[in-house]
This record gives sequence, C-alpha cells and structure tokens, in this order.
Amino acid sequence: MTVEQNVLTLEDRKSDKEGKTFLHRGISARNFKRQFTLADHVEARGARFENGLLIIDLQREIPEAMKPRRFAIKGTAPSNVTQIESRAA
Repeated sequence: MTVEQNVLTLEDRKSDKEGKTFLHRGISARNFKRQFTLADHVEARGARFENGLLIIDLQREIPEAMKPRRFAIKGTAPSNVTQIESRAA
C-alpha cells in the first residue's frame, strides 16, 4: 500500500509456487493493482487484515487556517441605543 499525491495504491504480486498442485484455489493467483483518489487533507494512518478483509484507517485533518473561526461583533453599548418606534403593531 502506498500513498502519493492523494492517490492510495493497493498492489500485490503473486508468486508462482512451482511443484505444488491444488485441488481448489479460492483466490485467483494473478497480480492486481487498485488506485483510489483521496479527498483533500485525508491521510492513511495504517492498514490491517481482520477476518479476511483489508481494513484501511483513514483520517481527515483540516489545517487550523481552514477551520471556521468565531468573531465577536463589536458595536455600541446598550445604554447608547435609542428606540425609533415605541408603538406596538
């Protein structure tokens, strides 16, 4: 498994085991290569086999500069506010 420029590549090369005869081979013995494009700021943290499945741990980390920020709105103090209309509708 390799990650380069937001592309996750899974690749395996099967070796031919000469001299062995199999009655049934459940998984094919050919080579394979799969590529997946990762979204921005997604990192592959690791991979493991669990119950015959390949599990790849991905984590999205947004840089501090791109996270939403909160700002206080500055304005006049409530004592300086005058009411324009006082009649109820």
